[in-house]
Amino acid sequence: MEFLYEYGLFLAKAVTIVAAIIAVVIVVLASSMKQKAEKGELKLTNLSENLALLKHDLKEELLSKKAFKAYEKQLKADEKAKEKEQKDQVEEAEPKVFVVDFKGSIDAGEVASLREEISAILAIADKGDEVIVNVESGGGMVHGYGLASSQLDRLRQAEIPLTICVDKVAASGGYMMACVANKIYSAPFAIVGSIGVVAQVPNFNRLLKKHDIDYEQHTAGDFKRTLTIFGENTDEGREKFQKELEETHVLFKAFIAKYRPDLDLDKVATGEHWYGQQAIELGLVDEIATSDDVIMKLANERTVIKVQYQLKKTLSDKIAHGASLSFNSIFNKFAEKNQPLK
Repeated sequence: MEFLYEYGLFLAKAVTIVAAIIAVVIVVLASSMKQKAEKGELKLTNLSENLALLKHDLKEELLSKKAFKAYEKQLKADEKAKEKEQKDQVEEAEPKVFVVDFKGSIDAGEVASLREEISAILAIADKGDEVIVNVESGGGMVHGYGLASSQLDRLRQAEIPLTICVDKVAASGGYMMACVANKIYSAPFAIVGSIGVVAQVPNFNRLLKKHDIDYEQHTAGDFKRTLTIFGENTDEGREKFQKELEETHVLFKAFIAKYRPDLDLDKVATGEHWYGQQAIELGLVDEIATSDDVIMKLANERTVIKVQYQLKKTLSDKIAHGASLSFNSIFNKFAEKNQPLK
């Protein structure tokens, strides 16, 4: 029995050491792979062609043979007429519409792809081209969404018409992005607005004191830390923290006013949100329509191209992204509990 006990103890130690070595190797490999796989790839999809192919397939399925033959004949005639028209206007390129999707998380990490997509569009856009960005975000970190908004502003600075479509939600930082557009479309029940600032900080100081656990924090500068998670917060720190929130709100309102000067900020910058049907009355959006309506209409008239930049992800990136999605999912479910149901 003593031999078995010693053998089991030895085996447990060996397994522990091997597991530790494997963990270190995985971390090192993930780190090196991350450095090699920083770049991604740009993917372009012709939505106009996809829509035309879908329409053709549906016609073939639903029409009689005679009717489909007549449809194809007319289609070829239209194509020839279009080709002839293009030959007469060789010097003028056909205006294009570029479509970008932005589904933002709390840290707005998706701005890395957005930056590449905007840069690609600016590199090839001609006079008369437009950009549509489908924004879906409930907001998040100020600096992340500030950068995302600045990326969209690059299009405005280049005088390329920018349209934002909101199908589900563009609130807080999401609306900060949306307001940069020349025109904002919203679905009837999309959530828009929430022009405000919020911060929540848990404090475990009383719990630590209860268990006789000391916590020390050393800073240089009176307000290097205002509120802390483990230390004892002061009224002075709380006052400074609230002041910082108010200052951020002032900057937020000034940013909104720059792009939508006709908004009554005293009425809409209260932190409240509205549905699309209400938002149009307040001037937060310009028209009620889904992104599908807007894109399909344009696809029948012009060449619509979806631009998507996909970052190559390492194992560590995928694990971190999965954790972020899980957190966002929990946060969104919690937020949805406060939303009325129809």
